[in-house]
Amino acid sequence: MRRVLAGVLAAATLAGAAQAAEPGSTAIRRESWPVAGLAQPAELVIDRWGIAHIYAASARDAFFLQGYNAARDRLWQIDLWRKRGLGRLAAHFGPAYVAQDRAARLFLYRGDMAAEWNAYAPGARETVEAFAAGVNAYVAEVRAGTRPLPVEFRLTASQPEAWAPEDVLRIRSHALVSNVTQEVARTRVACAAGLGADHLRRKLEPAHVAAMPRGLAPCDVPPDVLDDYILATQPVSFAALAGKTATAVDPGLKLAQVIEETSSEGSNNWVIAASRTATGRPILANDPHRPVGAPSLRYIVHLTAPDLSIIGAGEPALPGVSFGHNGRTAFGITIHAMDQEDLYVYETRADAYRYKGGFEPMRVVRETIEVKGEAPREAELRFTRHGPVLAADAKSGRAFALRTIWNEPGLAGYFGSSRMWRARSWEDFQTTRNRWGAPPLNLVYADTGGTVGWAAAGRAPVRRNWDGLMPVPGDGRYEWAGFQADNVLPDAKNPAAGFFATANEMNLPRGYRNPAAFEWGDRSRIDRIAEVLATQPRATLAQSMALQGDSHNAISRRAIALLRPLNSPDPQIARALEVLKAWDNDERTDSVAASIYQTWSASHLGRATAAAVTPAAARTLMGAGQLDAVITYLEKPDAGLPVNARDQLLLKTLGDALAELRVRLGPDITTWTWGRLHHARFEPAVAVLADPQLAAQMSVGPLQIPGSGSSPRAASYRVEDFRQTAGASVRFVLDVGAWDNSMAINTPGQSGDPFSPHYRDLFPLWAAGAYVPLRFSREAVDRDAEAVITLTPAP
Repeated sequence: MRRVLAGVLAAATLAGAAQAAEPGSTAIRRESWPVAGLAQPAELVIDRWGIAHIYAASARDAFFLQGYNAARDRLWQIDLWRKRGLGRLAAHFGPAYVAQDRAARLFLYRGDMAAEWNAYAPGARETVEAFAAGVNAYVAEVRAGTRPLPVEFRLTASQPEAWAPEDVLRIRSHALVSNVTQEVARTRVACAAGLGADHLRRKLEPAHVAAMPRGLAPCDVPPDVLDDYILATQPVSFAALAGKTATAVDPGLKLAQVIEETSSEGSNNWVIAASRTATGRPILANDPHRPVGAPSLRYIVHLTAPDLSIIGAGEPALPGVSFGHNGRTAFGITIHAMDQEDLYVYETRADAYRYKGGFEPMRVVRETIEVKGEAPREAELRFTRHGPVLAADAKSGRAFALRTIWNEPGLAGYFGSSRMWRARSWEDFQTTRNRWGAPPLNLVYADTGGTVGWAAAGRAPVRRNWDGLMPVPGDGRYEWAGFQADNVLPDAKNPAAGFFATANEMNLPRGYRNPAAFEWGDRSRIDRIAEVLATQPRATLAQSMALQGDSHNAISRRAIALLRPLNSPDPQIARALEVLKAWDNDERTDSVAASIYQTWSASHLGRATAAAVTPAAARTLMGAGQLDAVITYLEKPDAGLPVNARDQLLLKTLGDALAELRVRLGPDITTWTWGRLHHARFEPAVAVLADPQLAAQMSVGPLQIPGSGSSPRAASYRVEDFRQTAGASVRFVLDVGAWDNSMAINTPGQSGDPFSPHYRDLFPLWAAGAYVPLRFSREAVDRDAEAVITLTPAP
């Protein structure tokens, strides 16, 4: 049955891809644009799916035109990225953003820029300078009125700004690093109920018991200590400009929400050796999971010059690609757990803090924050030897600072991929992984010679006398002892199984002695991916596409196993038990069982379990708990929840879930299909300022979506309304060596212009699990061209 289902999904995927490939028109639009700053004539080919293919006479011009084209398609998005990261929101949007600007400036890279440039691939500085110059060339055209000002600037009465090359690297707060939020949550739980109460909130792997660092009083860490950190890393909201007042949120609840949101961000990737594919060529598949919305977080682009040929995806504000391929090698990414942050707690006297028997003065940086329509604000930023001061309380004589990998040279998010753009071999790949900074990744690799493999990558601090799971005193007893050396993190070249897959799970080899983290994603996605790949001795691209959209929930097997021995006299609960016990664990949009299971497991099971065994003071931080940790506990409950009481809890929470579904979907259980609940609808934050007609134009969806955060499709959602919040905006399946056969999708489209046909054209394909061709050869690109723009140096 499983193979039949896989075949159906594969056929449906190919049908969707074929449908996407049908041209709406054979006409090719041809234009010629003069561009100031371009050194030699070039071409920009836009294919009929909105993917930009840049052909330049030099690498410098290719990256220049990448910046120019990123501004052409995504100017509002990249400009807002820069303003948020540099702390320049108030200058354009007013006084409501002063606090966010100050917070953002705490996390800018403030180190030696020469060391920063030298940390990346040779020529990195020239690459970024060219990219920023290209952005600026388009911004100058917009400001001169020769190119249209995107509608979002009109809604906010703002203008795009020019970029400095350093801006691209100094902004660090977009890169995923951890684990300071977990440190604070664990400490607050310890304050409220003892450290042992944290076991439902987060499972630790490899098996480990967190220890209270000597000298830490957990209740000294205030619940709002991370307010600036959260403010600096959160997206920009325009509610204040719309006249909406933010509702105060309990700090513990806010922290739990942030952890829940970031925990849903992960990825899948895998490589399949030539010996296990139908073509005799390797396959590399990658679908990074981040917040989904309009416009897409990522952008697909193709750059060609005499010494450069790369295609892939990345955040549009960054040069190059973060994952993709050149003519020889392919590479993909997922998050690999690595603890790259520590919160330090200090005893203070005024602006000095105790360190090794004395008191060191904090470094004070004074900055001016421009404010639209008002006088500038003066802001003081304080730093200890460990990093920015997040909070201080003169009355208690305590301060708190963050040591983060962001402060180190070479840690600009994803820019370590610059070494892969011209990589030719496994050895080049290993150099990339040894020099990688942030975010910490599972890198997968394949080349046209048949080599495939995986390597963990990231700048991993060495902690000799603590485990990194709790804040520590900043008095000198707890210091990073450098970083893990080259080739210490695990890897696998040409694995014996013939494939290697990752999905944010704990994948350290048995007996590995240098764990850089203890907080990982659960095994639900990887278990399903591995079991499917193991049944495919002659794997195809279609099968990998189907697997990326697979909606089977492996962890639900364990949860439903707890229900199998149970019965209920309540006819509605009895009916639900019957439905769940007969379920194939596939969260299709037409599945009733998926609706019952998800409502039960996501909204009721964890909270009730925490309420049964956790002191009341810790429950806000506990939330619904980590599902894997909750199920693990329920499988082997302790004296706090005897088996009989556990079984009663299981039935009671199932009944509560059914009551919720009756309110949401009506009394007829046969109509409770998953697609009625689980959906994708994207609304850009700035749409709150638009009139209803424009807001509708800026919005995309809704469409029903299969799967959940526990299926390979990774469609995480918010429990309030079941709207998808995170998942794979971009999916790639690469035919290594026969590159033109490769397939991709980006949702909702390539363009950031709500009036462009490429703003939402890929959304229904993405929702259906379909793909479009990812053309690489010039012949194939020309065959699919929608527009060819000849670009010439402006006189």
